[in-house]
Amino acid sequence: MNQEDIDFSDFIASSIHDMKNSLNIQIGFLEELMGECRNKVDGSMLGQLGHTIYEANRMNVNLIQILSLYKLGKSIYPMDIAEQSVKEVLDEVVLQNQSIMGFKGITVSVACDEDCYWYFDRDLVTGVLVNALNNAYNYTTDKIRVVAQVRDGMLEMRVEDNGRGYPKSLLQENVASNKGVSFSSGSTGLGFYFSSRVAGMHKNGGKQGALSIENGGAYGGGCFVLTLP
Repeated sequence: MNQEDIDFSDFIASSIHDMKNSLNIQIGFLEELMGECRNKVDGSMLGQLGHTIYEANRMNVNLIQILSLYKLGKSIYPMDIAEQSVKEVLDEVVLQNQSIMGFKGITVSVACDEDCYWYFDRDLVTGVLVNALNNAYNYTTDKIRVVAQVRDGMLEMRVEDNGRGYPKSLLQENVASNKGVSFSSGSTGLGFYFSSRVAGMHKNGGKQGALSIENGGAYGGGCFVLTLP
């Protein structure tokens, strides 16, 4: 193959894949270091280490989202819609982030019936929920609630926090659209764009998944809402 035949997006995707693997190794090292430092250093230092791990995890999630979008764009993502225990998925997502939440003093609760089952791509939906938890981590005061229930024939999954809520300007925007980047805030809109793509790929009986945000919920803060048919 000539050098000119290499698709630039393929080259970028390959590079991101390598970066993701290296980052995973670093995250593992940092988590091991945190375990060794527990009860040996003051809380402030542990908090800083916890925040470093959070940022590394957030970067890892972003890289996975970019890779997933690349595969979706190339139509090579192995979409796997299968019946899932919703409670099990929510518990797994919370468990993945439990230690980081704990270091910031954040309590995360799950509200979902044990017998709630639904059809969706587990990896993609897990990615959406992890992204929502990462956002809630930044804006909550100290509580996050992950809740799922069937409403009007659709599965509604919500991540609610007790922070200040989404700004009015963001609530008025269409979060499903790709708004580009904001150099003032540093936001790329990647998380919302990825989540909206995942929602839209879930279709059933003439209905389609959707993503929305609102303020209120059980804690009166921001609410990230994923609805699946």
